[in-house]
Amino acid sequence: MSNQTITAGKHVSLTYSITDDSGNVLEQSDLPVSYIQGGRTELIGGMDQAIAGKCAGDKVSFKLPPGGAFGEHDQSLTFSDDIDNVPPQFRRIGAEVQMQNESGEARTFYVTEIGGGRLTVDGNHPLAGKTLQVNIQIQEVRAPTEQELMQDASGASCPAPSRLH
Repeated sequence: MSNQTITAGKHVSLTYSITDDSGNVLEQSDLPVSYIQGGRTELIGGMDQAIAGKCAGDKVSFKLPPGGAFGEHDQSLTFSDDIDNVPPQFRRIGAEVQMQNESGEARTFYVTEIGGGRLTVDGNHPLAGKTLQVNIQIQEVRAPTEQELMQDASGASCPAPSRLH
């Protein structure tokens, strides 16, 4: 095991889990995820800052408040309408609806509730307003290879824990 510490430019491999306040696993990677510290890959909620200075074998856990993750729940992004005004293909919980504002900006809304002849859609990220628990196990810290440096420069690096859906 390397005794190198995580600093800018180091290749880092880690496993992680992200849970909600109730302990429900929202995302987990048991296979190592790799990235270059300080490179193009952005990790959720400052994970990269939380592990800076750590070594392979170290474990890091921290709570991530809504503002550091997916933001607070914005009630202005929740709308209800009579179900008869909604096309049939969207009349199911979880259906994705693309909406566009007057400026032409598009946002994905999700059907979150159907009842009493009404359908509700929500444009917030499903995890908005939630505090997350992040648990990281650092697997490896080393100098990157030339190929890894080229992948990072092109933005083609390995996926990192920033893709919660």
